[in-house]
Amino acid sequence: MNMVLLLVVATGLVSWQCMESANKAKWMLVPYDVVHKGEWWRVVTHGFVHADTMHLMFNMFVLYEFGQTVAADLSFLGWLGFPALYLLGLVGGAIPALHKYRDHRGYRSLGASGAVSAVLIAFIAMHPTRTLLLFFIVPIPAALAGILFFWYESRMNRKGGTRVAHDAHLGGAIAGLAWVLWWKPSVVLDFFAALQDLLA
Repeated sequence: MNMVLLLVVATGLVSWQCMESANKAKWMLVPYDVVHKGEWWRVVTHGFVHADTMHLMFNMFVLYEFGQTVAADLSFLGWLGFPALYLLGLVGGAIPALHKYRDHRGYRSLGASGAVSAVLIAFIAMHPTRTLLLFFIVPIPAALAGILFFWYESRMNRKGGTRVAHDAHLGGAIAGLAWVLWWKPSVVLDFFAALQDLLA
């Protein structure tokens, strides 16, 4: 069973169905409703609805592009290894908003970005010497891409004022990194070896 493809198809179908539907509001992450009304399903369901087609397509592209390799890397955990990482990314991505906006009735967020960030960082942690394309153009080592990811997301999260949930990206990425470190602690040495080669 290709769990990555299954997630892409399921997310795509749900997102398309809810794109112009009032049902989307029932799936979104609303911290106030989660904390004060017990609507805990939103912590997971928000990852299956997206703001628009571009939002959906970008997340699903990254998920499929890196998810196949990550799923293979985690195959020693059985068929649940990758879905567990994905779920952890969804939850990890939601935690900052649940803490920060727990008493804000108007805050809402949606999208699989937290889970996708978990997958991306898991890929980078396990394949630090692979080449990634920055802005789809500039080739850079994955290890450098990972450092730039955390630097940029942290900076934008502190700056604020955008419609992008950078805290969700950070939360999901940290969750994904923690998952990899728990099951494959040797990636720490591999990552620093890659950095050392990069700086040599």
